[in-house]
Amino acid sequence: MEKDKLKELFNGLEGTFDTGEPKAGHQERFLEKLNQANKTITLHKKKGNWWRPLSIAASVAVISLLAIGIYTSWPSLDEQVAQISPEVSNTQVYFASLIEDQVKQLEKESSPETQKIISDTMDQLKKLETNYKQLETDLINGGNNKLILSAMITNFQTRIDLLQDVINQIETIKNLKNQNDANFII
Repeated sequence: MEKDKLKELFNGLEGTFDTGEPKAGHQERFLEKLNQANKTITLHKKKGNWWRPLSIAASVAVISLLAIGIYTSWPSLDEQVAQISPEVSNTQVYFASLIEDQVKQLEKESSPETQKIISDTMDQLKKLETNYKQLETDLINGGNNKLILSAMITNFQTRIDLLQDVINQIETIKNLKNQNDANFII
């Protein structure tokens, strides 16, 4: 009921509100008239807000520092290894391309008969890759460089040997299947 009375009041006053902006200097003139009526003394007017530009400048500085910190992040693990031993980086590129080629060849040979062996091989490759990443971390943390570098190369060779063995096994499976199919047809 009370809401209805308020609504009626505002509906009746609609269009009579002064919504225009006051003229420039309105606040000063109002305060002067108020002071004359009360005969009070005004304090000195603020000459400006120096803190506002200062806070904006500080905000810009903080944002700039954060942006610089994000864009100049730490070098990656591979970059750190390349700084320690450039030969490892070159060797890694060579072995990685060999491994990638053999993995593609392995995936081309995928069939229902070879699916299990390929799946197991991919799991073993993931484990070897995890071990390699740990060796990289050990190298960066300052372990025995010669021993770690040797282990890294052995890791790559193990992966290549694994892939080669699996490719040979798949060839053997394909040959046996072809022989069985040929014997079945005759």
